[in-house]
Amino acid sequence: MSTQAIAIQEATTFEVRPVAGRIGAEIVGIRLSGKLPPTTVDAIRQALLTYKVLFFRGQDHLDETSHEAFGRLFGELAPHPTVPVIDGTKSVLDIDSERGARAIFWHSDVTFVDAYPAVSILRAVVVPPYGGDTVWANTAAAYQSLPSELRNLADQLWAVHTNAYDYVWPQSRAEAVQRYYETARSTVFETQHPVVRVHPETGERTLLLGHFIKHFVHLSATDSSRIFSVLQGYVTRLDNTVRWRWSAGDVAMWDNRATQHILVDDYGDQPRILRRVTVAGDIPVSIDGQHSAIRKKTTTVAEAPKEAVLL
Repeated sequence: MSTQAIAIQEATTFEVRPVAGRIGAEIVGIRLSGKLPPTTVDAIRQALLTYKVLFFRGQDHLDETSHEAFGRLFGELAPHPTVPVIDGTKSVLDIDSERGARAIFWHSDVTFVDAYPAVSILRAVVVPPYGGDTVWANTAAAYQSLPSELRNLADQLWAVHTNAYDYVWPQSRAEAVQRYYETARSTVFETQHPVVRVHPETGERTLLLGHFIKHFVHLSATDSSRIFSVLQGYVTRLDNTVRWRWSAGDVAMWDNRATQHILVDDYGDQPRILRRVTVAGDIPVSIDGQHSAIRKKTTTVAEAPKEAVLL
């Protein structure tokens, strides 16, 4: 991947600077908003499909309204299926280290539903002076790196994903943790996905894994755990990742169909506040044309408390 400048017909030019060898690029020269010209939006989309995750520095002008407006340029926004959004918004998720829990396990966003988000857009509001980085991994490159024998195995596997399977680690007071779990599990989903999905825009094959997986279909928990560890290890190899050190005003945008990510939980009790919107995705398709499907959807509480948030 090489540095490149992309010229836009409306006399807008921005630069794409790769951050790592297999994933990630910084975009320089764009002020994000909901009023970007179509050619700029198309160029950002193409860069996203190529680099999987894009970083924009110095976007301090964004607020919840303009954050949502920018997201809508790329499709319909999808609020979290169980966790309330910020009051006055339709889809903005509050990610506050002082509430709930921290996502310290590798995952793709919301894969416990069938049509999980296509794109996630995360904006840094308050960041600690050190620590709290986020790391992303390229699941398309991971699939390509599999030996042929493992690739053939992965091609045949299906997995059950669920939000009843812990992917967060409680950090705050017991009361806040209880509120978080009551909210995150207000509806329990179990969805069956192919382990290898075909990307709807690039045609790439990507590994659909992550910590929402409960087990592989027709395999025991023990066998599932062993196979998961092997396949997931190819996703999270260091040469397949990019790590971002946040500054307030940074925006990260990633293709949730071709990446996993994780929080580096090394900042103690320092405040860390980010805001996220997600763009609706399609239902994954396996290499033989079968679609993912929800197997279970059970409401467990009548109403989720608004104080709880998902990290």
